[in-house]
Amino acid sequence: MVIREHYLSKIRPFYTNDLIKIITGVRRSGKSVILKQIMSELEKQNKECLFYDFDVRSTRKEIPDADALISAVENKRKGDKLYLFLDEVQNVDGWNEACRTLRLKNCSVFITGSNSKLLSREFTKELSGRYVSFRVRPFVYKEIEEYAKQLNREYKIIDYLVWGGFPASIEFENVDDLKVYLNDLNTTIVYNDLENRYSIRKKDIFERMVDYVLVSNSRIFSAKSISDYFKSQNIIISIPTVIKYMEYLKEAYIIENVPLYSSKTKTKMNYYYKIYNEDVSFNSIRAADNRYDLTHNLENIVYNELIFKGYDVTVFMNNGREIDFRAFKDGKTYLVQVAYSVAEEKAYKREFSAFGNIDNTIKKIIITNDEIDYSTSTIYHYKLKDFLQMDEL
Repeated sequence: MVIREHYLSKIRPFYTNDLIKIITGVRRSGKSVILKQIMSELEKQNKECLFYDFDVRSTRKEIPDADALISAVENKRKGDKLYLFLDEVQNVDGWNEACRTLRLKNCSVFITGSNSKLLSREFTKELSGRYVSFRVRPFVYKEIEEYAKQLNREYKIIDYLVWGGFPASIEFENVDDLKVYLNDLNTTIVYNDLENRYSIRKKDIFERMVDYVLVSNSRIFSAKSISDYFKSQNIIISIPTVIKYMEYLKEAYIIENVPLYSSKTKTKMNYYYKIYNEDVSFNSIRAADNRYDLTHNLENIVYNELIFKGYDVTVFMNNGREIDFRAFKDGKTYLVQVAYSVAEEKAYKREFSAFGNIDNTIKKIIITNDEIDYSTSTIYHYKLKDFLQMDEL
């Protein structure tokens, strides 16, 4: 088991707080494991803890609603202060009422919920601001390395570029078995969950648009450009429908829209944005004939790692030239360009020239999978393998 200190360190200050602690994120990213890691820490401090997993049928049968949950907790608690862990709490009818009540009964409440049924806007609506939420993501590469070592397996950077970081992905020795797992996961969280949640009637059109978006990660889009593309394929998807479907994917933590930042106006540009997948496996399982999109997956992975490292990220437009990331943290700005390789002269000139006319007070970085150091007097070149081990730029 990987101790996910990156998340625990953020949650730890709220252990005794009366706010409801929500662990959220895409399915199979490790939310339940983090709940158990928190509980383990508290039990080592001799705190009274109680855990319910509502994915288990017998637990749902025993505790179907808010009244049953409140009664069960009150009957089992022994002391004054109780640390209560509710996994997949959305399966309890009236879960929100139960959580609000129990926090007033000296319970420190921790919950997780399925991304198909318990989304960020539900937190605001159902818990009325009496919560703090923490988003959990699939493994970054440093976590993958640690888990692979525990399993006595090897999960190379190229595996990460293709198959991403869902924790269970590291457990498969056979690629065919891994593909089955990821395809089943995709069917559940990308198609079934959203189609059922939003009662989508035109499922074939929804799935075609989703496939197009997920296989086109790390590219600039607008709702109009997506609608126009399908119009060229003789499929009518209106701009409002595109916007609606994209919001579904965002709310389920499947994609993120990253705005463009203009160097001229020094503001974020509306309407256009880049799309990044929560995990690059969403792209790879859609690849034909094993022709995996390593170039765009590499950029997507750099984005995921920057977000994990705590950077505020936008796309930077330098007088019409795109630089992949403007990363901001602790008052410092970094410009980051990503390419699979700059070994060829054409690629070298294209990627390095994007930094033209930019003040040298801003640190400029290019990240590639090359082994040779291509740093210049003004631009730092980071090898991907080194960047993945960094905590800061």
